[in-house]
Amino acid sequence: MYIKYFHTIIKDMTQKEAWKILLAGHNVLLTGQAGSGKTFLLNKYIVHLKSRGIGVAITASTGIAATHIGGRTIHSWAGIGIKERLSSRELQSLIKKSYLKKQFEKIEVLLIDEISMLHAHRLDMVDSVCRALKKNNLPFGGLQVVMSGDFFQLPPISPGNEEAEFAYKAKVWPEMDVRVCYLEEQHRQKDRSLTRILNSLRSNQISDEIVALLQARIGQKLENDLRPVRLFTHNVDVDAINNQELALIKEEPFVFKMTSGGDKKLVESLRKNCLAPADLVLKKGALVMFVKNKFKEDKVVYVNGTTGTVIAFAENNFPIVRLRSGEEILVGPDSWTIDDDKQILARINQIPLRLAWAITVHKSQGMTLEAAEIDLSKSFGYGMGYVALSRLSNLSGLYLLGINDMAYRLDPQVFAYDQELLNLSVATQKNNRPRTFKGQASLAY
Repeated sequence: MYIKYFHTIIKDMTQKEAWKILLAGHNVLLTGQAGSGKTFLLNKYIVHLKSRGIGVAITASTGIAATHIGGRTIHSWAGIGIKERLSSRELQSLIKKSYLKKQFEKIEVLLIDEISMLHAHRLDMVDSVCRALKKNNLPFGGLQVVMSGDFFQLPPISPGNEEAEFAYKAKVWPEMDVRVCYLEEQHRQKDRSLTRILNSLRSNQISDEIVALLQARIGQKLENDLRPVRLFTHNVDVDAINNQELALIKEEPFVFKMTSGGDKKLVESLRKNCLAPADLVLKKGALVMFVKNKFKEDKVVYVNGTTGTVIAFAENNFPIVRLRSGEEILVGPDSWTIDDDKQILARINQIPLRLAWAITVHKSQGMTLEAAEIDLSKSFGYGMGYVALSRLSNLSGLYLLGINDMAYRLDPQVFAYDQELLNLSVATQKNNRPRTFKGQASLAY
């Protein structure tokens, strides 16, 4: 795809181009459709910064997203918790907290993943905290801010019927000189039909042909007898299915209890948001999903969303899982941590699995699924259909139970802003000079 901008044809931004912009030290928004490599690039930048001893705060708008990148929620990191506003007195109180002072001393870069789910007023609150603790009146106290996310994903949760208050509406946003990197290379979906469906949803152009493609997947048998993960819009449906399916297996249950250590509040945050349950009950024959990424010698062992079946338990009682590829993996405990620079503040340990007959659409964000049985007949929010369908790597892996009109809908304000982001991304390609501020050296690394 190419974009026409001021009579100049410029190719879509690649990961390589976005990488150069990150290294130039600009405030950056990594955005683009699901599977375009935003998280990959974010993780690569984290490794780069740590290898050079550059202080980086790894955060996300939700606990689940934070566990995916080995960070903590932005609310916890900034000390704002669940506050809706920050008074002058409360800000002064935060400035006096020794742990926050120490935390900010070496931080030069602030990363915020899943920015689409962060309220604008909370981004402004974080900005105030950063300026105060860094004693610098530049946006975020002069930190490089790298945000990642797709505004077409699930929006911030707002009370009642209030309009979603997206982060780009924050007062600080115009001051940040954000360089938009709109990635459009597709690294997840290789199936042309699925790509057409997702592109149609994003462009708000749902033709009869697109509807027919999805309707054709209702009740459709999956290829190669794939056993799909079931995605539902409501927790009650998910819990009922998983419990029912496990109870049907007449095998000995093995129970794995989560262990933890560190700051109690941070541990509780990890527990609450980790996709692995505190008490994991498995049986031979159970359908399971990995809830963490694991690499060995630069090779992928499994990724968040990989599914398989428990085929046995080893002498140490750890489960042996057979993947769809036929590969068998002995799965031992793994850790989820919250760290501040080089110090681990909290840790939980558990077998990185969960029962996978069913999960919610919300918890599927960030996952890649080979096969899924999806019920969108009860969709109730903008972007829910797009989030669910964009988890798949190909259309042949979709078994659709039902779909309602809401599943096709995207937030109108997001659609309008997305067009602006595309143009801003082109402008970023045309202007990629290292970042400099008056009285501050370039942050190019």
